[in-house]
Amino acid sequence: MTSSAAIAEPDPGSNAELDVLDDPVEQRAFTRMVEQGGGARVAESAFLVSGMYCAACAGTIEAALQRVDGVLDAQVNAAGHRAQVRWDPSRTRPSMLVRAVRGAGYDAVPDAAAPARELRRRERRQALWRLFVASFCAMQVMMFATPSYVASGNQIEPDLRQLLNWGCWLVSLPVLLFSAGPMMRNAWHAVRARRISMDVPVALGLLVTFVASSGATFDPHGVFGHEVYFDSFTMFISFLLGGRYLEMSARHRAAEALEQSLAGMPETALRLRADGEVERISVQRLQPGDRVRVPLGAAFPADGRLEVGTTQADESLLSGESVPVLHQPGDELVGGSLNLGGPVVMRVERVGADTRYQAIVTMMRDALSQRPALARWADAWAGPFLWAVLLLAFGAAAVWSLIDPDRALWVMVSVLIVTCPCALSLAAPSALVAATGALARRGVMVQRLDALEALARIDRLFMDKTGTLTEDRPHWSATEREAGDEPQAQAEQAALALARWSSHPLAQALASDPRAVGRAQAVDWADVQEEAGQGMQATDPTGRRWRLGSRAWVQAEPGLPARGQEVCFGPVGQVQWRFGFEERLRPDARQAVQALQAGGVQVALLSGDDPLRVQAVGSALGLDLAQGGATPEDKLAVVAQAQAAGQVCGMVGDGVNDAPVLARADVSFAMGHGALVSRVHADAVVSSNRLADLVMARQLARRAIGIVRQNLIWAAAYNAACIPLALAGYLPPWAAGLGMALSSLLVVGNSLRLAR
Repeated sequence: MTSSAAIAEPDPGSNAELDVLDDPVEQRAFTRMVEQGGGARVAESAFLVSGMYCAACAGTIEAALQRVDGVLDAQVNAAGHRAQVRWDPSRTRPSMLVRAVRGAGYDAVPDAAAPARELRRRERRQALWRLFVASFCAMQVMMFATPSYVASGNQIEPDLRQLLNWGCWLVSLPVLLFSAGPMMRNAWHAVRARRISMDVPVALGLLVTFVASSGATFDPHGVFGHEVYFDSFTMFISFLLGGRYLEMSARHRAAEALEQSLAGMPETALRLRADGEVERISVQRLQPGDRVRVPLGAAFPADGRLEVGTTQADESLLSGESVPVLHQPGDELVGGSLNLGGPVVMRVERVGADTRYQAIVTMMRDALSQRPALARWADAWAGPFLWAVLLLAFGAAAVWSLIDPDRALWVMVSVLIVTCPCALSLAAPSALVAATGALARRGVMVQRLDALEALARIDRLFMDKTGTLTEDRPHWSATEREAGDEPQAQAEQAALALARWSSHPLAQALASDPRAVGRAQAVDWADVQEEAGQGMQATDPTGRRWRLGSRAWVQAEPGLPARGQEVCFGPVGQVQWRFGFEERLRPDARQAVQALQAGGVQVALLSGDDPLRVQAVGSALGLDLAQGGATPEDKLAVVAQAQAAGQVCGMVGDGVNDAPVLARADVSFAMGHGALVSRVHADAVVSSNRLADLVMARQLARRAIGIVRQNLIWAAAYNAACIPLALAGYLPPWAAGLGMALSSLLVVGNSLRLAR
């Protein structure tokens, strides 16, 4: 492997501003490092790409990136205008990737908020200027061409007609060189890369029209004849740019809406130094262990714990939860959520790519950089279709040159233009990207676009119990005296104070119960010790040893069985108090299951928990199958058996043991609070932790697939209707351009209905 010192220096003539992308600190905003086998590290960077107008452009950019030494993989999504690149840090740099994209005739910036906004602003400004120049010049050309349309016979002298043609030619030059410049460059880069993009037939038609019209202008008696088509030429470019501008505006609005839903992380933080002074630094330079002051109304800059102060946090952008969450000292804080209560001090625990916020952003970037199966199918047909179009256009020109040579040119141009399959290529990705953005705003983060198709067809949904159908921790349900005469309030206060020291789930459930708020502060335990799997032991102010934990641990009788889910408390050798726990269904579990069943989905429960508790939950929800005591292998076998029977299976889970079956299912969901490994293997993460969002996701997936079908039907019907018209000579080039622009705009507009 080449060392980092051997990386080639950037070209002297390259843009110097790209060098900042190679700063390891700045790379954190758009790059994550992934550990590979043998300790090797691979970087994954996300970029926003401008200048793309079709799916074939994505292939051109991918080819340019893959030619860069050190690039392992590149995926470009035409609908989302995003690129995801995996590269070897020892062989290349982000600046080289951007230069490769620019060398292919496009532009790229890191997929971070500030440069993304600037790229959109620049793209919108350039598109508007090109549209203005094309439209203004088209009006002037029409003014020059009008006398030729309204005059008959020899009402216009040949020299005057020639002068008008010269005026049309002169005014058309800015349209060709400036307005149509990107189309020409994209077509040229595609041809050089031995690929055929949507811009190739368009550019070919434009060049043929302009060259033939220029020949007729310079030599009316030459091989090109005397007919000019500058009016059709300029009008077509105006219509095409107008449609692309509207499509770009719709795409920008969708990107901005998604960006707003994920733009919670601040750019700077107020770090407390050891001497107590406050310094403002970039959030990229925060480290675990730093103490940060967060003013009222500001966003928490990282994941951590509250140290000083009490506040409420708005976590709606991350979880979809609209009600502010109360936080007290010691509570966990989520980076990107808003501080609504008052100024506080937090201790940073996770920064950068390790934060929950950044995990959500990364999931969305990955999803929006993918090319779904439906889009790959359309792309696979787009290439052969374009070759067929070229043959058809030249064949039509040859036939019309025998029938009516004066019409042969614009028939060929019309065929080239009207058959450009932009609508076909945009049909699937535009709808799936819009649906992904809509789901993200509702707290469901899709990691694989193809999962939407499977979700729309799902027959059977298997669900885990603990943390999925039931809440992720049990609830303190009862306090029972077994011995002693100590008042209950005093005993609970002592037990709650000791439970705060423990990491056991039941102890944590006891300490975090709303009834424990403010009651565990007054007891001063000493010599606190925790015995893993058993419980806590501590000394009270009188020197007496107390235990909190399992019945066998407190009673000092190994093997003594428990009585259900319980935590016992008392002096060593005697259980005085028993704290009982019970599982609770999530508030929306029953409604969600009923809604799924009403929609034709068979819901089943698979859990490794006690079979009796699993059966109780299954009965409460009205499930036909509720299997307890299931190992990961058992879960895999059940799902595989259902798939073998022809069912499309889904899985919802949150634990480490759910990861294998999540990977096996046709579509899988992990709860947002679940284990990291389960979230990695899932197709989508329900960060809101609401089961009702599963119902919403399926409904939206079904709508998305329906809209994809509508788009494909429209694209096919449009070509089926317009190609014969163009071949028969009933569709002039300007009308073909208008139809192509409107068809693409209709597809995008239809897809954006999902974003509402």
